[in-house]
Amino acid sequence: MTTDRPPATSLTVVLDLESPALELFGPLETTVLEAALDRIATGCPGSQPERPERPVLRAVDAAHHTLSIPRGDGDSAPYPAGFLADLLTGTPPARPLSRDIAVSPLQRELLADAVAHPAHHIEQLSWRWHGPLDTRRFTTAWQSVFDHETVLRTAFAWDPHPRAVLFDRAAPDVVRHPYGSVPTGADDAHHTELTRLMDRERDRGFDLRRPALLRAALLAGEPQDIDCTPPTDVVLTYHRALLDNWSVRVLLQEFYRAYLAGGALPGGERRPDLRDYTCWLNGQDPSAARHFWSAGRWRAPARLLRARPGEATGRDGTGRSRARLTCEETTRLVEWAARWGTTESSALQAVWAMLLYRASGTSRGPAPVGFGVTVSGRGIPLEGIERIPGPFANALPMVVEVDPASTVRRLLRSLRDHALDMAAYEWVSAGRIHEWLGRAPGAELAETLLVFEHGLRHVDGLAPALAAQGIHVEDPGPLAGRTAFPIGVVAHRADDGGLVLTSVHDRARIEDDLAAAMLAQSARLLRELPHTAGERTTVAEVLATLSGVDVPRTHDRPGHFGAASSPLVPLRAARVPGAGTVCLVTPPGAPGLCHTGLAGLYGGPQALASIRPTVDNAEEYAEALRSLLDAGGPLVLGGFSGAGAIAYEIARRIAAGGVKPPLVVLGGSCDDACRNAGNGGVRDLARAIEAAARA
Repeated sequence: MTTDRPPATSLTVVLDLESPALELFGPLETTVLEAALDRIATGCPGSQPERPERPVLRAVDAAHHTLSIPRGDGDSAPYPAGFLADLLTGTPPARPLSRDIAVSPLQRELLADAVAHPAHHIEQLSWRWHGPLDTRRFTTAWQSVFDHETVLRTAFAWDPHPRAVLFDRAAPDVVRHPYGSVPTGADDAHHTELTRLMDRERDRGFDLRRPALLRAALLAGEPQDIDCTPPTDVVLTYHRALLDNWSVRVLLQEFYRAYLAGGALPGGERRPDLRDYTCWLNGQDPSAARHFWSAGRWRAPARLLRARPGEATGRDGTGRSRARLTCEETTRLVEWAARWGTTESSALQAVWAMLLYRASGTSRGPAPVGFGVTVSGRGIPLEGIERIPGPFANALPMVVEVDPASTVRRLLRSLRDHALDMAAYEWVSAGRIHEWLGRAPGAELAETLLVFEHGLRHVDGLAPALAAQGIHVEDPGPLAGRTAFPIGVVAHRADDGGLVLTSVHDRARIEDDLAAAMLAQSARLLRELPHTAGERTTVAEVLATLSGVDVPRTHDRPGHFGAASSPLVPLRAARVPGAGTVCLVTPPGAPGLCHTGLAGLYGGPQALASIRPTVDNAEEYAEALRSLLDAGGPLVLGGFSGAGAIAYEIARRIAAGGVKPPLVVLGGSCDDACRNAGNGGVRDLARAIEAAARA
């Protein structure tokens, strides 16, 4: 290993799997090293309980040390070297508590998707605050909620599997924006200052390795008469890996109590919390759920019509449409559904099932139709579950047979009965169902999703106390984030009792106008059915009213991970033929684009690419990188602190194919790179990668 490099201002680590050893360049604090070794010795996942000896540190010079890792049985190293490198280079923002929390199967699935698609699972609530709003008191009240709720002081670490880490302190992120400070763009009349702010907050994303996965943005209203306080729009943005809509409303109730009390809640840390839910979940026997979701009871649903191969929408991002039923129309719908022993959510499911049957191109006869249905996940026998904030809302696959010759009443009751049967298994994740059914990796259980929000009213019992201080707050509406489905519909009740339907679709997979038309058809049928559908009305008669209306066709996802595409994102071509490749590994949970500055500082001739792997797809990434070695030229894996464990796992899998493993270079932090691309730690990492590529 060459040591010809400028003096480093921060520690960089080069991991050589063949030794195995860590080469440490830059300032090394022995207390940090001892703390890292102690952390692993006291229970790092993946470590072995018995070790013949600790790693041996040898000083090459004042700025270069070698840490030799003792080998375990065979060729395995007992110390998880990648995770050790993460600990040595990491700069945690707060002191974590000694106890971690095992993540649930649902969290593992959310995190795996969030690592691959950082824009997914970021959701929002927004509402208008009328009357005086003291920003300092607002922030202090949220700090009190953070101090009481462990979920708001939780983050995630990967080594390489995800785990939840509790911190003893986390500060709320509250930013107040003056009126007119958020640019709307003169060429876009559809975006108000508020919608621009919400988009900006969503695009910020979250660093899942840091606590406080909920933040608030305040937008002051237009100044009014001198005696009138302008309203303030409040936007809460949160991540679904730790919170769902119900949970945020629970936290809002606590926040209002703190705000009314001057900013402080009485008492200490609240239990039960997510730790108690995890204990309950670990004690469940999944055999009955496995039987319920067995392959013998499952029929693969008809798929939506596909666009012609090669066709594209020409768009990307997320599209949204909205439709409303008035309070009178909603009341009529509720009463009509109650005649058949069902609810308005069953009516929405029935309408959606009929539209999907039509959109599948099935010409005649009965066919299974499937879609995801979000359940609360709180229908479990755990005391206090309704007040525990956590990521419990769960999308389960529902399949129902739609027969044009059968009645709408029968379809409604079939959906109701299936929902009742599923209620006993709200805690089962879709990934486990996928596994039980033996579905191929990547195969979708459902192409669309229905969400019916039955959230708490966030100011229940507190409205008079708020009014006494001149404050009135509107009920927040859910603002669905980017979807992993081609299209989904979120339904909720507005303040006036009317039903609001919002469609969220992947613009690369469904045309905007067809997605909007599908939502409009849903609203139209929900308005018309109470007038037209009687006891003997058939599904065919309802579908006949839509004759001549176009149906949506889904397009393949551009760049979808698979045999026809590469998981590597190219950043720069090689400057010299045969120079090889430097692959920058994004730390799991880190925000996107963190490598942009590093790529700009890198001066070597190698090609640059980036990847966002998880432990679940490490073999696929290893295979793709192995092909680069086969093509000739060296390969180096580099990344910021936090990428070590997964980079080590990929390098280990590459070596398992009988080839020389790539060096892994680690240092700096994503936070520093995002704030200042010219940061010393980022420059040190760029130089260390360049030196490793020459070795």
